[in-house]
Amino acid sequence: MFFHNFNYTLKTLFKNKILIFWTYAFPIILGLLFYFAFSDIEKGETFKVIPIGIVENQAFLENTLYKETFQVLGEEGSKTQLFSIRYEDEETCQSLTKKKEIVGYLNLENEARLVISENGIDETTFKFVIEEIEEKKALFNHLIEMNQDSIRNDASFVAQIYENVMANQVSSIQDDSKSHLSYTMIEYYTLIAMACLYGGIVGMYAINQKLANMSSNGKRVSVAPIQKIKLIGSSALASYVALLIGVLLLFLFTVFVLHVDYGDSIFYVLLLILFGSLAGLAFGLFISVLLKKNENTKIGIIIASTMFCSVLSGMMGITMKYVIDKNVPILNKINPANMITDGFYALYYYDTPERFFMNLISLILFSLVLFLISIVILRGEKYDSI
Repeated sequence: MFFHNFNYTLKTLFKNKILIFWTYAFPIILGLLFYFAFSDIEKGETFKVIPIGIVENQAFLENTLYKETFQVLGEEGSKTQLFSIRYEDEETCQSLTKKKEIVGYLNLENEARLVISENGIDETTFKFVIEEIEEKKALFNHLIEMNQDSIRNDASFVAQIYENVMANQVSSIQDDSKSHLSYTMIEYYTLIAMACLYGGIVGMYAINQKLANMSSNGKRVSVAPIQKIKLIGSSALASYVALLIGVLLLFLFTVFVLHVDYGDSIFYVLLLILFGSLAGLAFGLFISVLLKKNENTKIGIIIASTMFCSVLSGMMGITMKYVIDKNVPILNKINPANMITDGFYALYYYDTPERFFMNLISLILFSLVLFLISIVILRGEKYDSI
């Protein structure tokens, strides 16, 4: 009887168009909207090599500090590349600046002189590098004067002095961010969390079919000589399988179509999806047995609650998650959407799994509490007439 009801419930769920839309179609549609909305933002904020010009005169060729620094910062394909450098005469550099083919140019004749086309981030970065070199110039020249004898005996000694003076400074201004780092990842994490909680609709529908006050099928079940726990259990399991298929499809869609990076711990990611879906099922079961309302009302409550929890966990902007964490931390501690989202976040950004397991344990406890409350309510169900 258990497997018969499991198969029957599974077939019924897949024939329900409303459930298919909210569980399978809507999260994928929302994921596409996120992709189109955020892809241009990501491209606009990607680091780009800054095109600059340097007047290649005698003053520059004889200035070891400037020459070595820009050689490092202009080396194509290196991790320290910050600039794309054009070495030209001043007239050509002026022309390139006016055409905005370069953001500006440097001329070391008499003293360091920076010419830029306009004010902006690239121009400010160029200016910052010049200021850093100027700050170190006195120290560099002093060390050169103090070690003239060593330099005469060993020409490479100048390079050693340069390394001591500027090496750390150069490394501090390189692009050191992860190639896959993206603050919009949190949006896709909340999308998975939302899909898990939307599974509450699936669980609610399956359980309603077994409640005498919700459906004709429930009335027949109530008077049938069958253990109610087996029917509820098989229906819940079928709901969980249907939900899990939907969430896994969404996960695969985000990985292979939207190219979302969940980190390297795929096993932990799947574990989080398994228990996140369980929390969604527990939530739907809880709403189903707690409220004596019609099915549409319950669906509305589950959708509204899910969206509210998703927004608090960062779906409409990661700032909201931080605001709640800072000002009302208890709210996100009991928010299942935040538990799932923060679990993904922990896997992606942290090297140790402690934070991930804290979220996983919270999800398990959340599910157990709702399941236990639901069972107590179901056991106490009595009807004057059916």
